Amino acid sequence: MKLLLAKSSLILLLIFLNVDAFSQNMAKLDAAVEKQLPEAYELLKECLSIPNDAHFEEHVEMNVSWMEKAFGQRGFSTERLDTGGPPLLLAERKGSKSENTVLIYLQIDGQPVDPTAWFQPDPWKPVLKEMKDGKWEIIDWSNIKGKVNPDWRVFARAASDAKGPVVMFLSALDIAEREGYKQPYDLKVIMDFEEELGSPHLPDAVLKYKEKLAADVLTIYDGPMHASKLPTLTFGARGISTITLKVFGPKKPQHSGHFGNYAPNPALRISQLLASMKDEDGRVTIPGYYEGVTISKEMREAYEAVPDDEPALQRTIGISETDKVGSSLQESVLYPSLNIRGLSSGWVLAQRRTIVPSIAIAEIDIRLVPQSDPDYLVGLVKKHVESKGYYVIEADREPTDEERAEHGRIASFTFEHSYAAFRTPITSPYAKWLGSALDRAHGKQIVRKPTSGGSIPISPFVVNLGVPAITVPTVNKDNNQHSPNENLRLGNFVDGIKSYLSVLTEEIE
Repeated sequence: MKLLLAKSSLILLLIFLNVDAFSQNMAKLDAAVEKQLPEAYELLKECLSIPNDAHFEEHVEMNVSWMEKAFGQRGFSTERLDTGGPPLLLAERKGSKSENTVLIYLQIDGQPVDPTAWFQPDPWKPVLKEMKDGKWEIIDWSNIKGKVNPDWRVFARAASDAKGPVVMFLSALDIAEREGYKQPYDLKVIMDFEEELGSPHLPDAVLKYKEKLAADVLTIYDGPMHASKLPTLTFGARGISTITLKVFGPKKPQHSGHFGNYAPNPALRISQLLASMKDEDGRVTIPGYYEGVTISKEMREAYEAVPDDEPALQRTIGISETDKVGSSLQESVLYPSLNIRGLSSGWVLAQRRTIVPSIAIAEIDIRLVPQSDPDYLVGLVKKHVESKGYYVIEADREPTDEERAEHGRIASFTFEHSYAAFRTPITSPYAKWLGSALDRAHGKQIVRKPTSGGSIPISPFVVNLGVPAITVPTVNKDNNQHSPNENLRLGNFVDGIKSYLSVLTEEIE
């Protein structure tokens, strides 16, 4: 009995010592990050001040040059990889061990801006804001040198998508250098300067530079973490294809008094056509659209473990009911979607006029899952349009007079495939490595999402390099990415530095 009690006491002592060492480790990380923050905030401001719309060559060049300098100063060799468009930038640095190579994907470009929709002088000039009486108000940047409220936010284009994570990683590198922390694996960083344009040159470039990009695992530093603010890992993302559908009416807009009830209205016709693609619960009615999509028991258990507060989520986005494609948010993103992302016909509001429009345009995106073939899904949509009596032009052009004379319903249908979907098993050994790093950094429950609803250009790496890919998202969920007034919560910025520092120094078993 005494021997049993002695063994029990020893076990408890070992557990206590391990927990104490773990908490001290977290405290050490916290202190190291805190020491770096003044520099990190200024680095964030500098990086966000560089315009990064990939439509402009000068923006691309400014950002490529800045990243070359930033990584060069941190001991990386850098190389521009020619793509036929904006270059990719590859940065490499050897670690203390060379048994493993980690490839990190960073997105550098941002969405275009409409300055009139931003509540600040210039979207390219970061401002610090705090919430006052339910509104975000600008406060002087010098406040960041004092006691910082974690709920303050930096507003600027690309603050969250995705220069914020880039600066988090650079700051983690600076801390590791200052504190003498070792990088226990070889590191490659690939930077994409046209992600928001769909990364059109990336698939061919990954194939072309396959040997240079070779690695054991790909980690993606992009995207919002779970709304609970708990550390998050995401193991996949949906792909995306886009369709432009145009329905033609009269050659030019006609007086609605003279020709209403006579000239068919393309706005009405495209509305009827789009409505025929889904039922009232938001499910696609086109036969075969969900064909082949199955959810395994393991996948169901994985998404049911994600701690979503759906009533709170619905209040946040302002809805009281959801589409019925899945029984929850996490289940719904496991199916391909069919989304109307924009509609245009005639004029509205102050420009409205009494006419029968000449054309109606619908922009559609299809979010893909691993089981769905993009050509097959786009083909189903085109076949559906034809089944409604439309003569379909497979080019972006106006119908000829002969076509107008012969066909009563005419539509043009053009499409583009951007990214394929990817999904890495949650049981991957690299999931254990990243989970251990986040646990060491935060000591909190880790949210493991089977897939993200958004799309990122990762499938070329997964397919051509044969590597598992896992996303380590860090930014706040309510960041307004792709929209005016994009922002980054400072608490997320700090925690993100800690996450990336822990991953940077975590050994791969």
